[in-house]
Amino acid sequence: MKIAVLGAGKMGTWLCDSLCEQYEVAVFDPDRSRLRYVFNTVRMTELEVLTEFCPDLLINAVSLQHTRNAFEHALPFLNENCMLADIASVKNGLGQYYKSTGKRYVSVHPMFGPTFASLSELRRHHAIIIAESDEQGKHFFKDFFGNLGLQLHEYTFEEHDQTIAYSLSVPFASSLVFGMCMKQQDAPGTTFEKHLAIARGLLSEDDHLLSEILLNPFTLPQLERILHALENLKMAVQKHDKDELAELFQNIRKELK
Repeated sequence: MKIAVLGAGKMGTWLCDSLCEQYEVAVFDPDRSRLRYVFNTVRMTELEVLTEFCPDLLINAVSLQHTRNAFEHALPFLNENCMLADIASVKNGLGQYYKSTGKRYVSVHPMFGPTFASLSELRRHHAIIIAESDEQGKHFFKDFFGNLGLQLHEYTFEEHDQTIAYSLSVPFASSLVFGMCMKQQDAPGTTFEKHLAIARGLLSEDDHLLSEILLNPFTLPQLERILHALENLKMAVQKHDKDELAELFQNIRKELK
């Protein structure tokens, strides 16, 4: 099986490293300097070389805002049986796009990133496979992710974006609010330092990725829940009511179990 990867960024490079031991792999990136970190893989700076390589599977690993454009530029150089794949963290509209191409596809989302996860030890992490995907494609990624020890979940495109609105938008928003309230401290506590490290890691991500996740159509209701929770906390503090705070803490502990 031949696999081509679009984009030699952190995730694209990781895919090449993870797949090249079992498959014949090629990677395309117009920036030649990024390809110097890729080994045991055919390196391409021109899309025309895809025709000669003739992949059975094309995995799109470019940044989120360029996903569709990357597919559009690559499609003329693919054989008719090549399956398309993406690892996008927000799927909004991708299902309709795939149908418009008339090609088989598989859409997945590895629920980890280079900022916070150790890519050599992934057994605590999760991956989502989109239910509408081609069965052969789903089988491939179930084997690939399963061999890495990832915990697998299967959602529809809509269910995926609903899940992401909760699992990513809520912590993203919380970290952004922490950053907005940030001020320098001479003697920061351990809890503060941990939150600071998370916020800095988040803000090291690409601005477009952060925006796309926050602009997910299902994010706004999650932000409303955060505002409602903060208002309840504010009221308890204003009343200086220790019993109400204790009840609030207990309810949170139950949710965190």
